[in-house]
Amino acid sequence: MAKRTSTFACQACGAVHQRWQGKCDACGEWNSIAEEAATAATAAPVASGGARLRKGRVFALENLTGEAMDAPRIASGIAELDRVTGGGFVKGSVILLGGEPGIGKSTLLIQAAAAVARRNFRAIYISGEESAGQVRLRAQRLGLESAPVELAAETSVEDILTTLGQGAPPRLVIIDSIQTMWTEAAEAAPGTVTQVRAAAQGLIRFAKSSGAAIILVGHVTKDGQIAGPRVVEHMVDAVMSFEGDAGHHFRILRAVKNRFGATDEIGVFEMSAEGLVEVPNPSALFLGARDATVSGTAVFAGMEGTRPLLIEIQALVTPSALGTPRRAVVGWDSSRLAMVLAVLEARAGVRLGQHDVYMNVAGGFRIMEPAADLAVAAALVSSLADVPIPAQMALFGEVSLSGLVRPVPQAAARLKEAVKLGFTQALLPEGVQDAGAKLGLALHPVRQIADVVAKIAGGKAKPRSSASISG
Repeated sequence: MAKRTSTFACQACGAVHQRWQGKCDACGEWNSIAEEAATAATAAPVASGGARLRKGRVFALENLTGEAMDAPRIASGIAELDRVTGGGFVKGSVILLGGEPGIGKSTLLIQAAAAVARRNFRAIYISGEESAGQVRLRAQRLGLESAPVELAAETSVEDILTTLGQGAPPRLVIIDSIQTMWTEAAEAAPGTVTQVRAAAQGLIRFAKSSGAAIILVGHVTKDGQIAGPRVVEHMVDAVMSFEGDAGHHFRILRAVKNRFGATDEIGVFEMSAEGLVEVPNPSALFLGARDATVSGTAVFAGMEGTRPLLIEIQALVTPSALGTPRRAVVGWDSSRLAMVLAVLEARAGVRLGQHDVYMNVAGGFRIMEPAADLAVAAALVSSLADVPIPAQMALFGEVSLSGLVRPVPQAAARLKEAVKLGFTQALLPEGVQDAGAKLGLALHPVRQIADVVAKIAGGKAKPRSSASISG
């Protein structure tokens, strides 16, 4: 008979402890350790000589030399989703999709299931949080009631796998959500580390044996991380994050991990009454309501994977009445902003120590690459000097601690996107101006951060404080 034991597992990171304690040594979380029942694995049989008896077999390895074999994929029919996944769902793959409540995860997945089902593939949507009738109501609101998607409301992994094994093998299975699933193989409450890990393992085993692509929906914590044990992220083939702001109408689908594609691609969707609509030209969306006559705004020519994006960066610099000036940033790394402020003061004489600094990326977008340093610095100088940046100027470049403006990759793609949207000027690092030589842009190469201050403020500067810009 199997030996029953108890373990103490952290509900935040999955670390196992020998006894209960208030703080997890692995992740530092407090009051996250709970006692869970576990069943010891059955030992392998032992021969009379003491050696363990193990069965072995020979695997035939196919010779793949001289022939490039791509993993077979199932295109979802949603171009932005296929862009992020790398061209479609790989057969037998498991994807973990996370996002805040109400961001549109279920809407996106029911649309993807309908698109796959309409191409004569078996698509199944299993909800552990809603009834089948509630899911059907959402499908009717989106105009998908005619799609042959199979719906179910179940939380038992054993019952789900038995049902999936009947009939034709499914091509796409959606589990909403993995935290609500439970399996008889683990004696713990649904949502605990043991149950989430065991349920995910059972579903992954089915995906690999049947060739079905499975999407697991995961809840997120307050800081935006997928809740539950981190080991689940290592078990799946891809981890995607659905981002957005409730105050804005568009959503960003980003790949955090992808074994079958790039992790720097994004998909842009717009939330409408008919569901999520693809945005083929997100640059026009992000710049749609831009006021170019106000100081402190700069257009950053960025890259997300292979897609160039023009994004507006807004900065506001005001004299501070506090002993410690405020530094508030939305959509960018706050540590990176502190570095740019230090470089501006040390290398260009722009004194911001007595000013509050507010920075925002328009539209709720989040910038990940350091090529936005130059645009952020220009927006800060523009706001401080109260001098607007030319409306048709795009900026990009990385700023080093020495004040040097460093070149960034894919300059040609950034400049082509700027030309496509009607921009006529570009402020860029030295050494990459050849990329835009034939595009008809007026290029302004800069080498040092002081050159940026001179071009933005120049002789037109009207600093709000007599000690704001020196030199």
